[in-house]
Amino acid sequence: MSEFGPQIAALARHAEREHAALHRGNAPLGPTFAPQYLRDGVGQAIAVYIDTRTGGRPAPLSPAELESLEYAMHRWLECYARCHGVALEPDVSIRTAAEVLLETRNIDDAGQLLTGVPARRDGADESQADECGAGGRSEPEPEP
Repeated sequence: MSEFGPQIAALARHAEREHAALHRGNAPLGPTFAPQYLRDGVGQAIAVYIDTRTGGRPAPLSPAELESLEYAMHRWLECYARCHGVALEPDVSIRTAAEVLLETRNIDDAGQLLTGVPARRDGADESQADECGAGGRSEPEPEP
């Protein structure tokens, strides 16, 4: 296990709790709450990944740690999309997510590009999001 193992495990547990609470209806839902999942979850997962690649001496992640970090990021992206009324199964890699964040320098823009949620209003076609790594299947959330 790398020095980041405990931090990754904590992020994964937190992501799972938030995901479960949101799906049980115990967490706030709506577009105004979506950025919280990006900042407190996706951004933190990406920050850990970037730290392992750039923080002084290299700290390679084990395959299990990398899988856990991506799993946590996917859970946070699911929560973000759900706040916008979209069910999403993300499959974007943490590396791609980090590249998108570094390119945009904005976690909100990165979240939109990675998920395609919310749909862009400026007329940009969806292929732009695909070029930036938008991944996963998305479907509108069924009405309760």
